[in-house]
Amino acid sequence: MTRYCGRNFSEQELEQMRKLIAEDAGCTRAELSRLTCRMLDWYKPDGGLKDMSCRVAMLRMAEDGLIALPPPRRKPPPRQKLNFTEQTDPQPAILLPVHELAAIQLCPVITRDHSRLWNEYIHRYHYLGHKPLPGAQLRYFVILDEQIIAALGFSAAAWQTAPRDQFIGWSHEQRQKNLPLVVNNARFLIMPWVKSKNLASTILSMIARRLPTQWEERYGIRPVLLETFVDTERFAGTCYKAANWIYVGKTKGRGKLGPAGKQSVPIKDLWLYPLCRQFRSHLTR
Repeated sequence: MTRYCGRNFSEQELEQMRKLIAEDAGCTRAELSRLTCRMLDWYKPDGGLKDMSCRVAMLRMAEDGLIALPPPRRKPPPRQKLNFTEQTDPQPAILLPVHELAAIQLCPVITRDHSRLWNEYIHRYHYLGHKPLPGAQLRYFVILDEQIIAALGFSAAAWQTAPRDQFIGWSHEQRQKNLPLVVNNARFLIMPWVKSKNLASTILSMIARRLPTQWEERYGIRPVLLETFVDTERFAGTCYKAANWIYVGKTKGRGKLGPAGKQSVPIKDLWLYPLCRQFRSHLTR
């Protein structure tokens, strides 16, 4: 049994994949990943094929010598460089506490132009820069008087992390089945010219009320738990604490692909926010 992209593959399944590749040498890698998903019943919770995960898994299998993929038909296009525009230039400082501001609004990122603008803000002002968020995702702008003052991104949860898994108390099998009910707050950016007391915790409270319904509308799954990882060398997690998130411990700094037993990425604090009282029963059923 070998494991790639969160899925175990038996030797029988690997042999099925080898036969599938050999049967039609004219298939592209993308076509093979879709055929493999259907053959192995590898679907996302919303019913779509997990073809992107499958494609990554097959590439890693080929690198490990388990399967032989056909050569790529074309070179991948170069990643477009994000150029900073005047749309994301710094704005006049906002210093009033949140209770003295006009009403703030959460605006989901839907259009292509808004997506590009979100990427630009994150790349320009967030310490992690812009990287594509993994799996299912929702992104938001926070708007004040038609001005963007913050940006948030939510994506698929971490495959495993000891503090969270111990807090939930689920088994390996339960985690495999119910992980889509957990959503990761992967990005949270308050624009650097915005210094409004209690704004961050107010935004987190708003998003906790709004996100479950919008996630369900998009993906057919209603999440019951939020998670986030806070780099303690940069932040104290104060806004999460103020918004009633729960600190559950520290990561081990291994990252997704780091060597076992060795720190390869910064150690981070892990915070959780239950979206309903029965979150444990949903995650352990």
